[in-house]
Amino acid sequence: MQFRKYIQALWLIGIPVVGLQPAMAQQQPVLQNDRLVLKWERSPDGYRLSEIKVKDKGQYVTLDHPSGQYNLLYTAEKPGKKGDTTYVNSHPGGFSLEDYKYLTRQWNENLGPVNMNTAGELSSFLPANAQQEGKTLIFSQDNNDWSLQSAWKLDSLYHNDILVEITLTAKKAGYYSIATPTLATVSKKQLEWAMVPGYFQGNTIQPDLVLSYAYGQGIPDKPIIFRERTASTLSPLVTGKGITLAVIPAPGTGRDPWDTDFNSHKDWKLGLSVMNRDGEYTPVAYHPVLGEIESRMKPGQKRIFSFRYSVKPAEWYTVYKHAIYDVYHFADYLRFKHTYRSLTDRILNMQHYVDADSTSLWQTAFHKGLQIGAQSYPGGVVGASKDAMKNSDYGAMWMLATVTADSVLYRQRLPAALNFKLVQQDADPGFFQGAAVGQYYLKNRQRFTEEWGNYVEPIALTYYTMLDMGNILLFEPENKLLKERLKLGAEKLLQWQHADGHWEVGYDHTSTQPVFTDIPDLRPTFYGLLVAYRILKDDRYLQAARKGADWLIREGVNKGSFLGVCGDARFVPDFATGQTVQALLDLYDQCGDEKYKTAAISTARIYTASVYTHPAPSMNIKMVNNLPREDWEISQAGLSFEHGGSLGSANQHGPILLASHAGMFIRLFSLTKDSLFLDMARIGIWGRDAFIDQKTSVASYYWYTMNAGAGPYPHHAWWQIGLLTDYLMSEINLRSEGKISFPKGFITPKVGPHTCYGFAPGAVFGNKAKMHLRDSMLTTGNPRVDYMGALSPAKDKLYVILLNDDDDTQTAVVEVDPSRILPGRKPVIKSSRLLNADGRIENAALKGNSWEIILPPYGLKVVEIVL
Repeated sequence: MQFRKYIQALWLIGIPVVGLQPAMAQQQPVLQNDRLVLKWERSPDGYRLSEIKVKDKGQYVTLDHPSGQYNLLYTAEKPGKKGDTTYVNSHPGGFSLEDYKYLTRQWNENLGPVNMNTAGELSSFLPANAQQEGKTLIFSQDNNDWSLQSAWKLDSLYHNDILVEITLTAKKAGYYSIATPTLATVSKKQLEWAMVPGYFQGNTIQPDLVLSYAYGQGIPDKPIIFRERTASTLSPLVTGKGITLAVIPAPGTGRDPWDTDFNSHKDWKLGLSVMNRDGEYTPVAYHPVLGEIESRMKPGQKRIFSFRYSVKPAEWYTVYKHAIYDVYHFADYLRFKHTYRSLTDRILNMQHYVDADSTSLWQTAFHKGLQIGAQSYPGGVVGASKDAMKNSDYGAMWMLATVTADSVLYRQRLPAALNFKLVQQDADPGFFQGAAVGQYYLKNRQRFTEEWGNYVEPIALTYYTMLDMGNILLFEPENKLLKERLKLGAEKLLQWQHADGHWEVGYDHTSTQPVFTDIPDLRPTFYGLLVAYRILKDDRYLQAARKGADWLIREGVNKGSFLGVCGDARFVPDFATGQTVQALLDLYDQCGDEKYKTAAISTARIYTASVYTHPAPSMNIKMVNNLPREDWEISQAGLSFEHGGSLGSANQHGPILLASHAGMFIRLFSLTKDSLFLDMARIGIWGRDAFIDQKTSVASYYWYTMNAGAGPYPHHAWWQIGLLTDYLMSEINLRSEGKISFPKGFITPKVGPHTCYGFAPGAVFGNKAKMHLRDSMLTTGNPRVDYMGALSPAKDKLYVILLNDDDDTQTAVVEVDPSRILPGRKPVIKSSRLLNADGRIENAALKGNSWEIILPPYGLKVVEIVL
């Protein structure tokens, strides 16, 4: 330590110290443990990394291109922000910014000099000085403008990690940005995978800036610096020759989206890239970001940047999970969370919301001689004058009506919603026969329209014809007209399918010519044919679905490339990627081909990067709309994108509360035992009271609105009813190890992969039963305990399935009101008993209609009631 102080004193008075390091002069600086070896050597330019070795299966593997080069950015004046959008507007296929007002600001920002990594002066160097202090190597560099010191050591807990702390001291005023040193580079020929989670992932280099930067379809060939606000996990990574390199900034380096008492989601403190400024592929992080918070420095000011490298002989997913769990402590959320209302109670409360005309904004109109019904939609729709109408989740509508026997839904909602669906399909002969004529109905103009233009998409045919009709037919299997309409749609999908299996993104409604020809339809359009096969049993549909899936796997899944379904964002990747997962799983269930299950799991791993895993949650108090909230309550961790990347809504609004993927992630955990799926499902769903309107139980759509509820978009409540039910039914199946299961329906358009239930009996420990849930039928006295009911075919036995949604033991005081079980009847509880998750009897003689039941952490128990 005395030697170090002596060296520092010499630096301060400007005396060179290269020759005053006897330990380093006699031997190479080395860091070594049982997994890693890093060696530096003295060169004329300074200390460079001469060798990096990592142990793989007992043998050391040497990385081909070690470096050790440092990069520092500086500019005297604050960089400008506006970019040159000429390339975007001239992009082949017609990406006209005039047509996409929501994207113009984003493109201007994304193409700015800091984002494109052209701002500032670059100082590249190898450090002139090195010394060792115990197990830490200290490197330093000094000049007239700044001095820099970095401390390197191997992590004692995670032996594939290298901990680095860089301290920069300014000697002249200006804006500075520290880049993580280039540990090693991967050549283009060796590049197997690269990823900035939330922006892109892939195994092919994409020279088209629009396709790589906007759509994430390939690895950018420019050293773009990505913002942390839509980086779902703060870990850029590059894989080559089976070795994954990642940079993981220390927690707290990036922006906190809610800084004490205000929305700071758009702050920029951390930049991420997979290419250094020299154009070499390597993971890079920048802090501070040039021209942004804390980058302005006066002489004598210091900035510290702490991060780690992870070097592991593994594919990307292993290292990515390491960042999520071991560095950012994602699972801690489950320790902090609590809730004030169970998910089941939310579903039943939202039943009142969708029943009432005033809250559901239910509208009716006459079209083609039929009374049609839908909910008001005041959002952005081309040609609308606040007269648009929309239905969201047909499966949830029919499910809730069936499971609750809701007379309002049966009499006033479903018939008009069914008519809406019938007239939403073009039944007239011609090019578009069988297709959906638009997502929205304009009441004043008495016509349907698409969200953002005069075109028709094949995937809209899948969504608004095949999926919705298919879900209705599960509940109404004898509806011959609906079967005819389903077949009409299936035949159109067959006709529009190309020989290699793919579909066009869309067709111009006037000319019938393909549009959006610059982007391939990397979406689960094939799923509509799978729905038709399951309902109509025509093998042609299954074979065509397989051909479409095979194309999507080859061109999309295997490359890490996808497309979205939101027209106002010009189809940047979104929750359609999650739907691709469930579509492939359903195809696997139908034909048993393992390649579809494998592809589904691969896609699901990629889709986890649509879920925030940072910042690390805490119990710090923050003020939100004049209310104190603990940090975890408003955390983005566990919430997913509507669409992220460089253009998605998450840039402005943050993530969404509509965790449609939750039930599917539970099912994926059952398949894979991968804890990330389980934790993401539970963290996304549980403890989100800060975003839920207490009166209606409807959650906000976007994170930034906090607990504003559905606001003017009441159809969101149907999606929430659907996804919460899907989640609960999936948890029941998981915790009972399949001993309690119910048939599931089809994916709902368009927010994700959740599905409906209740159309057919399931089984409770081998006993046939149908889902049964009545308002005020029972209470648990504990909001951390969810429940679902199931009724025997003879209606003489009720199963109350209880779920503990907490990591601690919970007690439920279950009180059953027999008069609410079967309205119109007054059954008496003859006997009841308590069953464990595997069906074994725990208590054979419960007394009365109120019982105190203890549930273990994440446990399940069933009360069997004989009526």
